[in-house]
Amino acid sequence: MESFVFEYPTKVYFGQGAAKQYLCKELEQYGNTVLLAYGGGSIKRNGVYEEIFNILREAGKTVVEFSGIMPNPTYAKVQEGAELARNHGVDLILAVGGGSVIDCCKIAALQAKTNEDVWEAELIEKRFPKCSPIPLGAVVTVSGTGSEMNAGGVITNEEKKMKTGLFAIAPRFAVLDPTYTMSVPFPQVMSGAFDTLSHAMETYFGYPNGDNVSDDINEAVMKSVIRNMRILLKDPNNATARSNLMWDSAMAENGLLKLGKKTDFQAHMIEHQLGAYTDCNHGMGLAVIHPVYYRHIVKEGLPKFVRFAENVWEIPKGSKAEIQLALAGIDALAAFIAECGLPSRLSELKVKTPITDRILEEAAYSTAIQPNSYKKLTYGEIYEILKECM
Repeated sequence: MESFVFEYPTKVYFGQGAAKQYLCKELEQYGNTVLLAYGGGSIKRNGVYEEIFNILREAGKTVVEFSGIMPNPTYAKVQEGAELARNHGVDLILAVGGGSVIDCCKIAALQAKTNEDVWEAELIEKRFPKCSPIPLGAVVTVSGTGSEMNAGGVITNEEKKMKTGLFAIAPRFAVLDPTYTMSVPFPQVMSGAFDTLSHAMETYFGYPNGDNVSDDINEAVMKSVIRNMRILLKDPNNATARSNLMWDSAMAENGLLKLGKKTDFQAHMIEHQLGAYTDCNHGMGLAVIHPVYYRHIVKEGLPKFVRFAENVWEIPKGSKAEIQLALAGIDALAAFIAECGLPSRLSELKVKTPITDRILEEAAYSTAIQPNSYKKLTYGEIYEILKECM
């Protein structure tokens, strides 16, 4: 893909060298003190930290560091970031990393500006705190979540055993340089790319089922993700494939695919609660859950699953009955997951907490039931889905 500037509502600086070309000028719009947030330190090993820090210094900024943000960011980590931002009078938070870093910083940007507990306000009292979050920028080093394109952040509350979305602020700007993804471990690249495919599918499998532009664009995005993941399997450093996947990730979560749509996201809700109990990798957990979940709702969403098989996986109808064609599309998805080296069973996941039947039951019965799924699941059926995933 060629370099470009895109704004919706986040201004996107896309392409190789985008940070050097655009970031210093962008920083002129904000005050003196910047909270530089990142994860476990990989950006120091791959040179991204030095590049961004030098740009901040060139822009005359005072830098406060917020490091150690974990893959499934905790609410305690949010509070740590908020306290840092508050104590240092931070004017801008710059999140450098993947979706976990960006998600954590979104909620910290809000929490820093209010004495209210954001979790309690949004999830218990069902209201947004009366304050304006600290402005946020993002430099994406791991693509997949699309977090740089929206205001939502997925946070794990370890005390409450809940992993869920909170809302705060969309980044004012995002730097998307595909070369930053080159040093990411390959399994995480594929996991992130599958998360993108998951976002697209969760949006696609929802009403309306009839002809609409959003689904047409969505099919193109899904096919692009599948094609470029296959390219990376043969050539992991293919710059064009990484570029395409980075923009696929943004497209899946910048709102365009959701226009005029009722979305599902039930698989995400199931994975979130599994992650709350086990700290499993998000994309890999989704890879296990999706085919099993889709076999549970295929009859209720038959027209769209038929379209998915024909238009995304290019399976000819021939003499197949609609249900056979729909199931063939789900089988194609499962085969693709295996082709990419992603797990097909929960027992294959590397987790901190061993997955027991008790954990499956507790995760199932604490999962948020989504109202727009083709089939409204019961907690018991979610438990059955998770058991089938083992």
